[in-house]
Amino acid sequence: MSELFDLPSDGQESENTVPENEAPATAADPVPEKAAQEAPKPAAPAEKSDAPQASGETSDKAKPYMVLARKYRPLTFKDLVGQEALVQTLTNAIKADRIHHAYVLTGIRGIGKTTTARILAKALNCENGPSTTWDDDDKQCKAIAEGRHVDVLEFDAASHTGVDDVRSLFEGVGYQPVQGRYKIYIIDEVHMLSRQAFNALLKTLEEPPAHVKFIFATTEVNKIPVTVLSRCQRFDLKRISVSDLSGHFTSICEQEGIKIEPAAVAAISRAADGSARDGLSLLDQAIALSGGAEISEKLVSEMLGQAGAVQIFNLLEKLLAGDGAGTLEDLQNLYHNGHDPVLITQDVLRNLHLLTRLKIVPDLKNSNILTETERTMGVPLAEKAPLDGLGRAYQMLLTALDEAKRAPRPMEAIEMAMIRVSYVAPVPALQTLLQGLGGTPDVSAVPQQAAPKAEAPKVEAAPVEEAPQQSPQQAAPKEPAPWEDDEDDAAPAAPQQETQQQDAAPPKM
Repeated sequence: MSELFDLPSDGQESENTVPENEAPATAADPVPEKAAQEAPKPAAPAEKSDAPQASGETSDKAKPYMVLARKYRPLTFKDLVGQEALVQTLTNAIKADRIHHAYVLTGIRGIGKTTTARILAKALNCENGPSTTWDDDDKQCKAIAEGRHVDVLEFDAASHTGVDDVRSLFEGVGYQPVQGRYKIYIIDEVHMLSRQAFNALLKTLEEPPAHVKFIFATTEVNKIPVTVLSRCQRFDLKRISVSDLSGHFTSICEQEGIKIEPAAVAAISRAADGSARDGLSLLDQAIALSGGAEISEKLVSEMLGQAGAVQIFNLLEKLLAGDGAGTLEDLQNLYHNGHDPVLITQDVLRNLHLLTRLKIVPDLKNSNILTETERTMGVPLAEKAPLDGLGRAYQMLLTALDEAKRAPRPMEAIEMAMIRVSYVAPVPALQTLLQGLGGTPDVSAVPQQAAPKAEAPKVEAAPVEEAPQQSPQQAAPKEPAPWEDDEDDAAPAAPQQETQQQDAAPPKM
């Protein structure tokens, strides 16, 4: 027992106490022990070195997708689409050092109001500013783009409408800017502020410090008090044209490596209704729907719930030709394929407007904004369709569109409207009809005979009116009846005798 509890005096004795089932240790054994202790140390860096690679691989796959509207948001004045007047005015003001203390940017959604406000903030606070251009690695501009600039404060008036919110926002107006040249307040949806909040804003807005600039963005400028508008420079951002949107979307598709038909781009641009953000959202949806294949016009039409351009032109051609049965057949086919009758009517109205423009401005057929279908089917149809028929059809369908929205079954209302249009559209205008009828001999006599008929009562009435005046003269030559002669002779004789007696009476006296 004492041998079991005796501690070894040196390393050699400890080696003798190794159990029999284990191999005896050698002089090289301490080296593997150190290697075993040091092995985890290089393994840890190896895991760390692998971690970035793995995270890099997963970061590319798991990286959150950024929508096209944010990914391709304009960063400079030259990137703004369709706002040439605004860009020219602000550029000239910055170059001439005539920078106003407050701006109001108004317009529809998705045309660049907030984006313009941020670009203006970059121009005022860039390193070499105020300037209309700056370097890509400008620290001030990077901080503004990332939303971490201390002196550029963005305020959402839709969620902070009270007077206390405005007061807390303007507490630092009197302090000098910390990071940039100007302290800039960007207030989005400023029309949502309350009346008390606008009143709290007035004094600061009227006489702000030299280092403070205000930029307001709104979609309803009519709700901003006049006292506020009179203290600001107002810019009305216009709707972006279809041609500008088409070029912008085509450029983005090229950068993204997306194949898309020009007709599909035009369809998305028209559906965007002048808004770049709405159009980019539709383009995102079309890319997801295509699944990597080429985006066709048919795919976009199905996505938007619209009928194909060829189908609409076929329906319109039958409608203007007066083919009611063919029109209803095409309308039923579109309806059974899942198209909304109201949207079908809107497409027909849009094509009627296009045909009218082609009729008034013939040079429009050479414009690049027309799709191939519009050029091949719309131009010939516009040449043979009468202008008055196009106008009547547009008015009747526009009225039918309102009726369909109120009708319990919109399809029936649209069908009745199509029947009315097909019945009236081929009929020429009244003036054209009269001009055409004036050349025929049978009808030319109708207006000539109509005039005597109208004057006949006047000619016959004249003798009737003069007959009583001539009756005494015409009655004299008539032979009187025997009893009339005696009465007529006796009647005038009596007064003669009386007059003779009256004349003879005075001499007797």
